[in-house]
Amino acid sequence: MPWFSTIAALLLLAGGLVAVIAAAVFLLRSVRKRQFLGTFQERATYETLHTASLAAPPLRARLDADGARRAGRHLRALLDVPALTLADTTGTLLVWDGAEPAAGHRHDEAVTRHARSALSSGRTEVLGINDVPCGDADCLLGQGVVVPLIVTGRPEGALAVYGATATTGLVRATTEVARWVSTQLELAEFDRSRTAVAEAEIRALRAQISPHFIYNSLSAIASFVRTDPERARELLLEFAEFTRYSFRRHGDFTSLAEELRCIDRYLLLERARFGGRLQVSLQVAPEVLSVVVPFLCLQPLVENAVRHGLECRAGPGLLMITAQDGGNEARITVEDNGVGMDPERLADMLRGEAKPLADLSSGSDRRREPGIGLRNVDERLRHVYGDAYGLVVETAPGAGTKVRVRVPKFHPQAVQEGPDNG
Repeated sequence: MPWFSTIAALLLLAGGLVAVIAAAVFLLRSVRKRQFLGTFQERATYETLHTASLAAPPLRARLDADGARRAGRHLRALLDVPALTLADTTGTLLVWDGAEPAAGHRHDEAVTRHARSALSSGRTEVLGINDVPCGDADCLLGQGVVVPLIVTGRPEGALAVYGATATTGLVRATTEVARWVSTQLELAEFDRSRTAVAEAEIRALRAQISPHFIYNSLSAIASFVRTDPERARELLLEFAEFTRYSFRRHGDFTSLAEELRCIDRYLLLERARFGGRLQVSLQVAPEVLSVVVPFLCLQPLVENAVRHGLECRAGPGLLMITAQDGGNEARITVEDNGVGMDPERLADMLRGEAKPLADLSSGSDRRREPGIGLRNVDERLRHVYGDAYGLVVETAPGAGTKVRVRVPKFHPQAVQEGPDNG
């Protein structure tokens, strides 16, 4: 009938349109997928790098049970194996991630034995069916690969993977991943070493402060005990606050305002000793007072200017401290019109290459060498912010010294912790 033919034709036409639309949608999705995700090789590379980036932070923290647990699942996904384990330096199992052994078969003791064997030999070990205690013929964990994690030349743990077979490709992949894990652990050790060095540098600064400054300050305070008891009392309180700040145990960073407050106390004590010979000019932009700076990064510069520049000058001396807003940075300058020094020798000191002058014999003369203070601050600034933020020093014999410091207003490492009340 005619109406039947018409309906059939319409249905065929509709079906064709649906097919065309479906094909167009599929093609559009394919184009978009290729456009945004790239080729198969590019997507595989991205997924590999992304998975590795997820495993890195817990490994950079420390190889313990918690870090191993958080990193293990990402490492297993990276190698695409049924099960993966991480062990410590003694071979003790830190984590088992993945498929459990067949019922009635425990691999814990065997895993510890495998790890200790690899740690002892220092080489990759391939495990066959006789090495993995599983009587199930269909066990997914019948073979494996164990690789020691070598950090700075010594074994620090072991990575093991288990699967149905231990192919050559799996051995190579596991070895490369273990090498990458070892690198992360080595970086973690390097981070801890840098932290220890930074703490040692602060201790060195404190040691530098204590011998001469404490003696001179107490001597100056003692001189006022009979003639001006009230001033002696005020200076003693300022001395207590200065030493409390300088010897605090809390945090590697402080605010610029706190650092300047410490400097103000220091200069108050030094002016009591110098009398009218020490003049101070301080210009600080309010916008930079809240900037976070490394703890004791400015006080040693001021102390260096007083001790090695102005103290050796005949007559009055001027110390100028400025802190300006430089957009994304705080720009700080410590300048004195003291005796100055040879620029080449100063450069050697900042590199740690300067040798004591042969003709200096008395302790009072040896004090005239800037020594550890400038170098310590320079190294700490470079450590936190990079080499572009080291000290810039302008000096010459008889021309005074100007030290420039730049500090970013915001930096991920520069975080001020709460105040120390102890």
